[in-house]
Amino acid sequence: MIILPGTSGEMGILPNHTPLLTSLNFGIITVKTKGNQEHFTVAGGIAEVLPNKVTILADAAENVEEIDVERALAAKQRAEERLKSITASDIDRYMRASYALKRSNLRLQAVQKYRKISKTRI
Repeated sequence: MIILPGTSGEMGILPNHTPLLTSLNFGIITVKTKGNQEHFTVAGGIAEVLPNKVTILADAAENVEEIDVERALAAKQRAEERLKSITASDIDRYMRASYALKRSNLRLQAVQKYRKISKTRI
């Protein structure tokens, strides 16, 4: 089973699912196999579901087990600092900094939820 963060809400995909194409929100993709679960952050994109295959084209995706917490914390701090210094007229820079902050927060929340790590580190 695969759980996807679709733009209309979370959706569970089982084998032999009806084909569909959906856009993805920022969120967590969960892949469940016999006795095993893997979690991936995804920062938007699309998913194509076929009866026995799921293809995901993502703007950014990362296995939660491979997230570098120190790097994510540094990215969050940089994005917050950029947002403070951006003027209202610079929408492009604001959007990029907002995206970076949203992605770093997603990565840190995923680590807290799915990895056994001290919350005081984050």
